[in-house]
Amino acid sequence: MNEQRSFDQTAVSGALYLVPTPIGNLQDMTYRAVDTLKSVTMIAAEDTRRTKNLCRAFEIDARLISYHEHNKQEKEAWLVERIRAGDTIALVSDAGTPAISDPGADLVERLTAENLPVISLPGANAALTALVSSGLPTDAFTFIGFVDRHKKNRAEILASWRGHAATLIFYESPYRVSEFLNAAYEAFGNRRAVIARELTKQFETVVRGTLAELCTYAKDETLKGECVLLIEGASEQEQLESRNPEWWEHLSVLDHVEAYVQNGEAAKEAIKKTARDRGMPKRDVYHVYHIEEND
Repeated sequence: MNEQRSFDQTAVSGALYLVPTPIGNLQDMTYRAVDTLKSVTMIAAEDTRRTKNLCRAFEIDARLISYHEHNKQEKEAWLVERIRAGDTIALVSDAGTPAISDPGADLVERLTAENLPVISLPGANAALTALVSSGLPTDAFTFIGFVDRHKKNRAEILASWRGHAATLIFYESPYRVSEFLNAAYEAFGNRRAVIARELTKQFETVVRGTLAELCTYAKDETLKGECVLLIEGASEQEQLESRNPEWWEHLSVLDHVEAYVQNGEAAKEAIKKTARDRGMPKRDVYHVYHIEEND
């Protein structure tokens, strides 16, 4: 157990400061963030070129070193030793809050394990900025970030969150948004969802709708900029089904399809889900549904 008193200067000499930087609009830089970057021994930056521009804008004259996904292992031990020796180091990412979908999380874990101070400043964050304007529930939410881009792995990851009641938050490249939304529709059905892109920038856009609507939108629209995707959490029925994956076991194929239809699915989608649940060819379920329904 370790108790950190961040503002007791007799207890803090060397420390790591997690300093959020703007995700687009420079006016979102806080006074405290600027003061901290001006006062530390050095700044560890994911991209020193981008951070140089930020420092120039706020007249920050500090030593810059690189710390990113490809050099974190060789830099981590050195940074820990500098902090142990009494240096103060600010960690910044390309944009937003460091240690969120960011290699800084590993450094924070190492420092806290060694009882060295880590002091986090509040500031810009794309996930929370998108969430509070989404119109989706904010009382419970889960940040998932980027998911595997490979089709099978992505489908398995999304399926694992199907019964989760909280609003789900993802990051995605604009080049894969359409693929992601189609996979999300397969996994979650036609839930409410939101695309938030270019947050705080000139072309900030928030698109709210159902997953089906967003699939159509993303297919026809050329998206630019990193995107935050938010998906409504599971309904009570979906949570129940998730806790009991074989909820349909006592149903006939026809009743199985009808259960999905009554839950708001189109017949085509209900047939597809029934086939997936039962491990049956979709054409066989289609045949049973349309033949028996007309009897």
